[in-house]
Amino acid sequence: MSNIQESVDVDVPVRTAYNQWTQFEEFPQFMEGIQEVKQLDDTHMHWRANIAGKEEEWDAVVTEQVPDMRVAWTNTTGARNAGVVTFHRLGDSKTRVMLQIDYDPEGVVENVGDALGLVRRRVKGDLERFKTFIESRGHESGAWRGEVKQDPTS
Repeated sequence: MSNIQESVDVDVPVRTAYNQWTQFEEFPQFMEGIQEVKQLDDTHMHWRANIAGKEEEWDAVVTEQVPDMRVAWTNTTGARNAGVVTFHRLGDSKTRVMLQIDYDPEGVVENVGDALGLVRRRVKGDLERFKTFIESRGHESGAWRGEVKQDPTS
């Protein structure tokens, strides 16, 4: 299992950064390799991506969501992955977005890419593109302000 932790400071309020992050179907606009994210309901998504030159699909569920603070998820199908994104107020119009991802690379190509730091660089690039995306807009494209409580038995 590999772990990646990256962050980026964005020049928008916490609420704006958080609200935009809840718009999962827009992830392909700033996440490299993500072709489509379908929001199936408030907590379930279907992902389609190009990873190491091959198309992959998986389902994921939001396991915890606290407005303006955090969104956590885990996969329910496909290669093992989970993570959390947290939002930290640095000022009225500045937010630190911190992303932590745990994943299990599958196959030789993914393991080599992981060993070479390609996945970490992709995540860092995704956060930089998120920064450009939200700062160029100046406002979120939508929001889901619901709360998902973490299941204490999981």
